[in-house]
Amino acid sequence: MAGRTHGAHHVNILIIGQNGRLAYEALLFAASRAARSPDDGFRLYVAEPQGPLWTGDPTISDPDLRAALADLGATLLPFENRYFGHSYPQGNKIEALMALPEGAPFVFFDTDTLVLDDLASVPFDFDRPTASLRREGTWPKPELYGPGYGAIWKALYDRFGLDFHTSLDLSHPDEYWQRYLYFNAGFFFYKCPRVFGQCFLDYALEIRDAAPAELICQSLDPWLDQIALPLVIHALGGGRDTLPGGLLDGTVTCHYRTLPLLYARENDRVVEVLEAVTAPNPLKKIFKKYDPFKRMIYQHRGARVRALFDRNDLPLREQAIRNTIRREGFWMR
Repeated sequence: MAGRTHGAHHVNILIIGQNGRLAYEALLFAASRAARSPDDGFRLYVAEPQGPLWTGDPTISDPDLRAALADLGATLLPFENRYFGHSYPQGNKIEALMALPEGAPFVFFDTDTLVLDDLASVPFDFDRPTASLRREGTWPKPELYGPGYGAIWKALYDRFGLDFHTSLDLSHPDEYWQRYLYFNAGFFFYKCPRVFGQCFLDYALEIRDAAPAELICQSLDPWLDQIALPLVIHALGGGRDTLPGGLLDGTVTCHYRTLPLLYARENDRVVEVLEAVTAPNPLKKIFKKYDPFKRMIYQHRGARVRALFDRNDLPLREQAIRNTIRREGFWMR
């Protein structure tokens, strides 16, 4: 069901706002949504982590930035980290879900996302969750003599009482990473944030604290959220194809990750939206406080990054793009 046909409830959008980079990215998300998708039937929450699991105060300190978020229709949503925090900030996306209104459908976006078009045009089926398929095979990294992809993933499905075989994409060969359900956690959605969030938390903590033996050689940091996510989606009746491809993280939104990567590899429309959204003076004054935005957008280093690459012939691996940007001295985040 799309944004305007979801019945009595608003659909809630959740992003994380935190002092520093995420605060400026949150403002960019809010500004792009207000410009491209202003009357979409969604409500934007910017979740602010807090509590003793952080070494400093993670809340957004800039009053101008807080006011700008409110002007753009965002609601700041405080939540306390009880399980993650400074040691694993990716856990924010898990714990913040529990602070959203119960029983109302939600869409989570990583904060480094740009809204390009009307979110209400996306035919969400909130009963069947999914997440971003714009990803690489980043986890697991099977050892030469150790368990392979199949054994590692099956051990996780077995641990949580899930049917491993129905999760497989049989169009890919055995032991090829895309055969196994794996997402980028840049977006996901479901009909209730508490149900999704509790399942996500339970699975993530079990994997962190009592992983199956097959994971003994595998790094969980920073991958823990992306290891648990496909298990949660499978458990709640979702999968890899519950949303038409190319909409989220495509024509309607763009998970750009960093501004140097945006300028290097995204299409011209993404750059046009970015530069139009950041042009108005009241926002420009705030964005310029953050060096990567100031240098990439307003001092035109982004254009110089863009000139380094042919968008029709990009390197297959993101790491190769990053390496070129670093070599030229333009890497910033």
